[in-house]
Amino acid sequence: MALQALQSSGVTFRRILSHFPEELSLAFAYGSGVYRQAGPNSDQKNAMLDFVFTVDDPVAWHSKNLKKNWNHYSFLKVLGPKIITSIQNNYGAGVYYNSLIMCDGRLIKYGVISTSILIEDLLNWNNLYIAGRLQKPVKIVTMNEDITLRSALDRNLKSAVTAAFLMLPESFSEEDLFIEIAGLSYSGDFRMLVGEDKTKVLNIVKPNIAHFRELYGSILQENPQVVYKSQQGRLEIPLEPQSLQDR
Repeated sequence: MALQALQSSGVTFRRILSHFPEELSLAFAYGSGVYRQAGPNSDQKNAMLDFVFTVDDPVAWHSKNLKKNWNHYSFLKVLGPKIITSIQNNYGAGVYYNSLIMCDGRLIKYGVISTSILIEDLLNWNNLYIAGRLQKPVKIVTMNEDITLRSALDRNLKSAVTAAFLMLPESFSEEDLFIEIAGLSYSGDFRMLVGEDKTKVLNIVKPNIAHFRELYGSILQENPQVVYKSQQGRLEIPLEPQSLQDR
């Protein structure tokens, strides 16, 4: 699986994870605190670390986390884990975030999402929020052996490649492709019109071409729709199907 290339052995991430209940089907770190970005978010040293925790049973997980980390939650903690989970599952993008948390000497925020809701988003792009995060390089801190989840993670990457192909000419560069992929989850995002840096996608992609290549390289090599000239960093979508057989 392509995502395995981005699994992390980072001690910092694993120490932070040790402060939370262990029942995680997937945990990953993302954003400017993990991968260098150009522009205003280039200061990695002081950047907040962003995490997403995927859990099979959100009620049970929040119940344990409230006992361990009561101060992480807003006033909603007094309503209990069932109400927190209901808000998580039924509002927004299916994620509940705790933000501005000091943990192991680092400022972090973490989102909690149900495994089943994540799988639905990965396969169907219901809101393309966490699925969109996972179309960009992330550091996977832990992942279990859930075959359905792993298959959905792979499908999300392949779907992103196919969608990007539809918006590109017959011949294009790796950077062109990765910019289209990184921009998928921002399409139609109101923040890109008001308040968000208009060069955000470029700032994500340009310093991280190697990480995008690591994530998508095997998918591109195996994709029958495209001729991937990895040495030149170029891709071509032949107009004639016969040319694909001559790769």
